Amino acid sequence: MKRILSLLLALTMLFALVSCGNNSNQPSNNGGNQNTNQPDDTNTPDDTNTADDWHIGIITGTVSQSEDDLRGAEAIQAKYGADKVKLATYPDNFTEELETTIQTIVNMSDDPLMKAIIVNQSVPGTAEAFTQIKERRPDILCIAGEAHEDLPVVGAPADLVCNNDFVSRGYLIIKTAHDLGCDTFVHISFPRHMSYETMSRRVAVMTEACKEFGMTFVQETAPDPTTDVGVTGAQAYVLEKAPEWIAKYGKNSAYFCTNDAHTAPLLQRLLELGGYFIEADLPSPLMGYPNALGDLDLTAEAGDFDAILAKVEKAVVDAGGEGRFGTWAYSYGYCLSAGLAQHAINVIEGKSEIADMDDVAAALQEFSPKAAWNGSGYTNADTGVKEDNVFLIYQDTYIMGNPGKFMGATDVEVPEKYFTVK
Repeated sequence: MKRILSLLLALTMLFALVSCGNNSNQPSNNGGNQNTNQPDDTNTPDDTNTADDWHIGIITGTVSQSEDDLRGAEAIQAKYGADKVKLATYPDNFTEELETTIQTIVNMSDDPLMKAIIVNQSVPGTAEAFTQIKERRPDILCIAGEAHEDLPVVGAPADLVCNNDFVSRGYLIIKTAHDLGCDTFVHISFPRHMSYETMSRRVAVMTEACKEFGMTFVQETAPDPTTDVGVTGAQAYVLEKAPEWIAKYGKNSAYFCTNDAHTAPLLQRLLELGGYFIEADLPSPLMGYPNALGDLDLTAEAGDFDAILAKVEKAVVDAGGEGRFGTWAYSYGYCLSAGLAQHAINVIEGKSEIADMDDVAAALQEFSPKAAWNGSGYTNADTGVKEDNVFLIYQDTYIMGNPGKFMGATDVEVPEKYFTVK
């Protein structure tokens, strides 16, 4: 009998131990949401996260290549906190450091709370990075700002692509130059940029628009800052060559460069020697103007684009540039970084739809309250297919003077023929 009781007692204890082991895998009754069955995999999002449990990542160029893009990312980080908004930059020489660029973007997806990754500007490698991210974390929204790769290529893995409207602007920049009295338009670039569909199509549109308005269109070449010459060498070249261009084409010539690093030295020479500058490739009152104006101090105005524009405009007028220099009142790069990040947050929180143009515009408008915007969906010129998740946008052109004025570019109807020029 004693042996039977001992055996029963042992079985009872064993049953209790097994039961405790099983119960340890169940949620506790204290309201916590830990699950000890959750695999130890940092790449797996926790389904128990609430709507507030999100992180977003923003990858931009550095201060030397695209300062406005970075400042816009910093602005949204300041709004929501560094614990919510993670920032990174890709190398200045991104064409030579492609793997580093890709890995910098992909690394953002290691964060289990990451819900959206925004790249502005979306340099080569972004499409591959987004493809890798979607393979490991399909729940992450991938958003490309100002894509350097062909739009259908980056649009395939991306949830949203947003670029400046290279078609409409190709026409409107020429029209504005004509309206200001220019007879020649000088386009400055290099082979890498001209291999991009966005820039080559814009040149084709500009060429046709010059014919329409009776202007001469010419192309000049300057060094690519991502090559061995670097930013310093490319800027030195423009400083040296611009006086020759102005002497050759006259003071009624307007100039446009496709690279941010070329902008400041070009503006400097145009202010000194004459000529027009309608707007930058990625327009902003901060794009080139402070450096061209002798390192204009805008510390007190940081983040306030109304105040920034007013101070830049006064300096331009004082330097003799009244009526010859233009911009967008609010930085495109700044608005795109901050606006696309805000749009991503709105989507995460269930307030917006990812591919709704009105929702995108509303997010951009938060950072450009006084400016008019226009835009449309991207249509592939080769196939005629309209991409539902690729948008082209632009802001009205502001010509600095006393007083300055908006040119009403967003109200101009661009002739239909230009949308198929290539």
